[in-house]
Amino acid sequence: MKDLKDFDISFIGLKEGNHQFEYLIEKKFFDFFNYDELNDSNVKVHIKFLKKPTIFELNFSFSGWVEMACDVTNELYHQPIKAENNLIIKFGDAYNNENEELLILPHSEFKVNVAQYLYESIVLTIPLKRIHPGVEDGTLQSQVLEKLKELEPKELKNKIENEDIDPRWNKLKNILIDKNTSNGTS
Repeated sequence: MKDLKDFDISFIGLKEGNHQFEYLIEKKFFDFFNYDELNDSNVKVHIKFLKKPTIFELNFSFSGWVEMACDVTNELYHQPIKAENNLIIKFGDAYNNENEELLILPHSEFKVNVAQYLYESIVLTIPLKRIHPGVEDGTLQSQVLEKLKELEPKELKNKIENEDIDPRWNKLKNILIDKNTSNGTS
């Protein structure tokens, strides 16, 4: 992708009312922003563009997946992406994008580039902790997981399982059990 001109929306020739735009976001889009945490992507973006005389309302809908490495096993997996964002465009004396939901364009502008908004929206939907679904449900077979289980501190695990609990805590547990088994009267 040489530039992001494909993401320009020229609003000067659009009639007032609703307009639709669709984009397919792939790996080369993220390469332009030097975002190298993804191996691949397939995110469909649907933009509803409502043109009014002095204001534009954009509704972004994202659905698809990004392929990334698991933080635990380094195995690649598809992280689902599903989100919606809104953007309002107004006109003013100078360009201002300090507010994430409001963009002010100079009166002389005739187009808006939505690439930065698409990029930020997709990246913000990616969880901070990236865990392969197979790790969470126990179905992933991996040498890394086997090695982690092998290196798990057994002394600590055994100590926790066999540790004598302070009898005061057992008395407190009995209180909670008695309360839950009563008929609700005190």
